[in-house]
Amino acid sequence: MPLPLNPAMAATDAPPVMEARRWLQGVHFPADRPLINVSQAAPTQPPPLALRQAIAAAALTDEAAHLYGPVLGMPELRAEIATQWSHAYGGEIAADQVAITQGCNQAFTAVMSTLAATGDEVILPTPWYFNHKMWLDMQGITTVPLDTGTSLIPDVSTAATLITPRTRAIVLVSPNNPGGVEYPAQTLAAFRDLARAHGLALIVDETYRDFDSRSGCPHDLFTDPDWSDTLIQLYSFSKAYRLTGHRVGSIVAGAARLAQVEKFLDTVAICPNQLGQIAALWGMRHLGQWLAGERDEILARRAAMIAGFAGLDGWTLLGCGAYFAYVRHPFAQPSDQICQRLVQEASLLMLPGTMFQPTGSEAGQRQIRIAFANVDAAGIAEVFCRLAAFRA
Repeated sequence: MPLPLNPAMAATDAPPVMEARRWLQGVHFPADRPLINVSQAAPTQPPPLALRQAIAAAALTDEAAHLYGPVLGMPELRAEIATQWSHAYGGEIAADQVAITQGCNQAFTAVMSTLAATGDEVILPTPWYFNHKMWLDMQGITTVPLDTGTSLIPDVSTAATLITPRTRAIVLVSPNNPGGVEYPAQTLAAFRDLARAHGLALIVDETYRDFDSRSGCPHDLFTDPDWSDTLIQLYSFSKAYRLTGHRVGSIVAGAARLAQVEKFLDTVAICPNQLGQIAALWGMRHLGQWLAGERDEILARRAAMIAGFAGLDGWTLLGCGAYFAYVRHPFAQPSDQICQRLVQEASLLMLPGTMFQPTGSEAGQRQIRIAFANVDAAGIAEVFCRLAAFRA
């Protein structure tokens, strides 16, 4: 007799990135057409040498780096985030309004565990970040899709019609994964007002904030002196400093909310990774100029993607920014079939829109996400050559 299985877990989709990687099994990629992997939005290179040296030095000389630390993170890192974020957003954030997590996915799960229970509802714009949807499914929380149409920008009046007595939060990601779009400041402010009026949490995931193409502050949510009664911000250090393997993220929220978050974090991790926190703090204090160069390179690749799709017949670029281009393909076959054929016939691995939309979504069958952050200018040019030659 098989062991019991939580039905909510059984009903949760398998991780999409892992599913896409299985498409590579048994496929031969010719020497003159090697695989170009544009499926995952994670740096593939290690942190800069100076940061690796700082991690090594801490591992060798800082005994505390190998011990349990505070559940909500290193005080120095929490204070540094509070100081830098206050300056960047023009608001006031205190150190006790910051918590450190094992990556941004854990930040989301921790926050959501304090907000919603089985049978509650959370509004997610579509296309959505699939790990958000997976966590809600595992917890028996109903995901309410908010269709963003061809603009990929959520509409606050449409969102208002989706609110019910069971709604607990609205989740926004900007710059967006998978859509790449950068939400206008007025859109975020309107959602803040909507959430506040209904007593809901507004969760804003800014994992890709360091690669926003706009100059200046992307929004003014933190200038509101009462921001903590509604707003919860999530962030990841994985992209900024290439710390994907160290798992460091953060939550900015009211201190009372973080007291509840602490219960979750103490249960699942006890404390964040100490070396990862040391690395994040060192990066914040020393790698500002380096990170600016990383942003410039990503923006150059973004420009190359925009130019490439402008000259590619039949394809429509719906959104482009941060690490992503989100496109509509011109073929009759659904996107999951197209993406599997692109592996076999064009040596391109990308993710279909069916992984970012509700089951049966017609839009998802026409859409594809291309993560271009790890592909240089020559690689991007080759992607377009292969797409132009591909015939379904």
